[in-house]
Amino acid sequence: MIPLLLSEIAAVVGGTLHGEDVTVAGPAYVDSRVPVADGLFVAVVGERVDGHDYADGAHAVLGSRPTTAPTVVVSDPVAALGRLARHVLDRLDATVLAMTGSQGKTGTKDYLAAVLRALAGEAAVVATAANNNNELGVPLTVLRADAGTRYLVVEMGARGVGHVSYLCDIAPPSIAAVLNVGTAHVGEFGGREQIARAKGEIVEALPADGTAVLNADDPLVAAMAPRTRARVLTFGEVGEVRWRGVVLDALGRPSFELGHGDAWHPVTLRQTGPHQVLNAGAAAAMAVGAGFDLAAVAAALGGADAASRWRMEVGERSDGLLVVNDAYNANPDSMRAALEALVAIGRGDGGRPRRTVAVLGQMLELGDEHAAGHRAVGADAARLGVDVVVVVGEAASGIAEGARTGTGEVIVTAGREEATAWVRQNAGAEDVVLVKASRGAALEVVAEAILEETTA
Repeated sequence: MIPLLLSEIAAVVGGTLHGEDVTVAGPAYVDSRVPVADGLFVAVVGERVDGHDYADGAHAVLGSRPTTAPTVVVSDPVAALGRLARHVLDRLDATVLAMTGSQGKTGTKDYLAAVLRALAGEAAVVATAANNNNELGVPLTVLRADAGTRYLVVEMGARGVGHVSYLCDIAPPSIAAVLNVGTAHVGEFGGREQIARAKGEIVEALPADGTAVLNADDPLVAAMAPRTRARVLTFGEVGEVRWRGVVLDALGRPSFELGHGDAWHPVTLRQTGPHQVLNAGAAAAMAVGAGFDLAAVAAALGGADAASRWRMEVGERSDGLLVVNDAYNANPDSMRAALEALVAIGRGDGGRPRRTVAVLGQMLELGDEHAAGHRAVGADAARLGVDVVVVVGEAASGIAEGARTGTGEVIVTAGREEATAWVRQNAGAEDVVLVKASRGAALEVVAEAILEETTA
């Protein structure tokens, strides 16, 4: 954050200052439990919690009513936060690289941030933390930038048409990628065509001298090229930035060659799952779009560590049991990708074969596709040959229905405790366990409990 007097912030957002005119030099934040020194606490009124009630001790506040701390009062703190972020960004010499898509946003963001930090320096890059990609998360990301920031990597999510456009008003990108159009939030959008309409807003926001990075393997994404005045750079198996020769090791980590033009460079990733190739390829295309050499990008990808929790996070118990914790979120497409990774590990390429156990919970925000989406995931598990499918909770029962079309064992449990108990009692050293569901299911507690060492 560039230092601003609270009176300056009030002028920018059209608010009224109540209290002392302090200088805000730290980033903005919304969680009073983790205050930021010299930062700006944004008091948001939610369904269950009113941020104003937790403003005591804050250095400065942006809210809709005065607090005990110096406060800029506005009618809508979230909208004001967006205006402040745009004001700050306009004063910086930073290139904004933004991405959206139905899945893979956080993985791509993490790869791109790692590449840029390796090539431009740690202090030159600010990136979205976790998946803070909405009308709060995007301005909070921007307000972490300062005069030394050269690259701002911004993940953008959407729950409907117009959302990405709004986020681009806050953080106008110079390079923007659409990763895919899948089924995440399909219930809120009303269909994949509406998802495509919304995701494509990110390339419509690009200037003529910008770069639109599009997935050539996804027809709905490739069709977005006419929606932008910017240069188009494609990625994918048939894209301009492309890959070939993908092989997985015993933990499902991909090695492949990354190509652009006539040049090819080897890459070995540290993250699990064949879908990581697409994430890394998209990040590489965005870096190439920013002017970086592909050979340097490929080398940096190989050094990138996982930056976000509960996304294909592999843990091993002392007896040898492997647990793949991918519990952060889920939709039918990401479930399929995780199941493919599970089966790849189970094959034991470069190591010993393992029995595969998939602990799967409900996927949210599927709307009318809820039942069909869950059945499809179960059918994917059956088609891929997953040995055991453990279904967590009644809301996910469609997974069991689909899984029973195969020859694997299907276990239906009432909830997290029962699922944990079954795995603890029935899985061991020769097995690999995938744990995945939407965020609301909180299955990370299952993954962590399975990894706990058995006491005598």
